Amino acid sequence: MEKDPSFNVLGSTLTPCSTDPMTGFFRNGACDTCAADQGSHTVCAVMTAEFLAYSKYVGNDLSTPRQEFGFPGLKPGDGWCLCASRFLQAHDEGCAPQVNLHSTHVRALDIVPIDVLRQYAVAEGD
Repeated sequence: MEKDPSFNVLGSTLTPCSTDPMTGFFRNGACDTCAADQGSHTVCAVMTAEFLAYSKYVGNDLSTPRQEFGFPGLKPGDGWCLCASRFLQAHDEGCAPQVNLHSTHVRALDIVPIDVLRQYAVAEGD
């Protein structure tokens, strides 16, 4: 699996999203993607309690630890490479998490318009 070039939605080099917990399609801490990433795990989302509850409700429990997969469970404030379509769905439902634009892969724009991502942008330095 060859990674797509690592650029963010702002046109600069993609920065890490989270290494604690470790995230990304490649589990390298960044929202890198490739042709095999059918879910487009490209949005660097900052978890909120509201979004975690919503995600669990729609069938993707991100908050419960799954030790058999080495997954600690997410909590509010954690960064996570979220599927772009799930982010857009949460936006449409009014419960999207915040977004780190510097760590959101440019391929997210194939699914989520930049103006929508900007609505949830965390301030630089957060």
